[in-house]
Amino acid sequence: MSARAMGPRTAEPAARLDAVQTPVIPVMGELIRQTPGCLSLGQGMVHWGPPRATLEAVHTALAQEQDLNPYGAVAGEPELHEALVQWLRRHHQINLDDSSLLITAGSNMAFNAIVQVLCDPGDELILPIPWYFNHEMAIRLAGGRPVGVQAGLIPDPERLAAAITARTRAIVTVSPNNPSGAVWPPEVLAAINRLCAKHGLLHISDEAYGLFGHGTTPVHSPGSAAGSGEHTITLGSLSKSHGMAGWRLGWAVVPRALQADLAKVQDTILICPPRLIQRAAIGALSVGAGWCQERMVNLAARRLRVLAALNQADGPWRVLGPADGAFYVLLELQSACSSDQAMERLIRQHGVALVSGRSFGLDGCCLRLSYGMLGDDDLDEALRRLRRGLREIAADQRVG
Repeated sequence: MSARAMGPRTAEPAARLDAVQTPVIPVMGELIRQTPGCLSLGQGMVHWGPPRATLEAVHTALAQEQDLNPYGAVAGEPELHEALVQWLRRHHQINLDDSSLLITAGSNMAFNAIVQVLCDPGDELILPIPWYFNHEMAIRLAGGRPVGVQAGLIPDPERLAAAITARTRAIVTVSPNNPSGAVWPPEVLAAINRLCAKHGLLHISDEAYGLFGHGTTPVHSPGSAAGSGEHTITLGSLSKSHGMAGWRLGWAVVPRALQADLAKVQDTILICPPRLIQRAAIGALSVGAGWCQERMVNLAARRLRVLAALNQADGPWRVLGPADGAFYVLLELQSACSSDQAMERLIRQHGVALVSGRSFGLDGCCLRLSYGMLGDDDLDEALRRLRRGLREIAADQRVG
């Protein structure tokens, strides 16, 4: 009998928590706080805040405080539903005639609710590697099993198909991708969508970066395909496009058959999305995608500066993938140093923060760079520190 099964268990967590990784962003954040002057190329945020219409909507709502005080609808307010339906039709070509819309406190909460509904203990969800760490963590928290598949930065659908078992419930995709910045071609996402339909699986498409395409590959929503509503889930958020990371507003377009059970999870955890934040979201959506696209121009210019700074033939690193979407670049360092060790050394010794690739399921020494947050001068300085730090870490390992 294990020690866990013997005697009192006061304040002892459930055994399944042993398999859940420690969130990397708070770990990185604490290292940054311990290192004055550190410049962060770590957390995935943009440098802009929400449009003025967002704040105006909040002021108007506060003047009508009595309307905010009662509980609201579990799946979100009708006015925000209508605004999001129009947004999804216009910018993602998603027709919700066969789907339901669940508004949540961020799209991470939407994913968490979905896997709680899908997973009996031991059920599997396929995650192409690199995965988004909160997806992997949520599946484990729900008692499911994340199945990481080395299918390439642009995943090969045949490798994903080979991982399907009798316990598989869904395939999860993220495009534009976190952490690689790759935009997956429409034909690849369509093939994965057909694969899910063929095998009776759900295709969970995380589109938090749906407006963040900088290259020639068009950003594609699998849920836009005719007849996909019964097996496709689309996740979205205002955190990135509208600079509202801390406001916590996201959504899921789901098959209607799931909505009643998703309401059980939502009612248990949240009861209803915060009504003030929903009013803010209506204001944010009212400015249209043009407001967001104006800011993408500056972000695309930053991307070119980052790639130019990293394009050094003698550098002991390489950029993994085209990095033509979102605001991420994935680096692989020629070093025996682990990803976690490299992250800590860059912060403590060189004053620049990137995220360890281990949290994304990557082997070797890999790091995710985010170029969304810093101003231009700080970005240039952070890249100088990064190049110097990567060279020193690689040289130290060679000497060792």
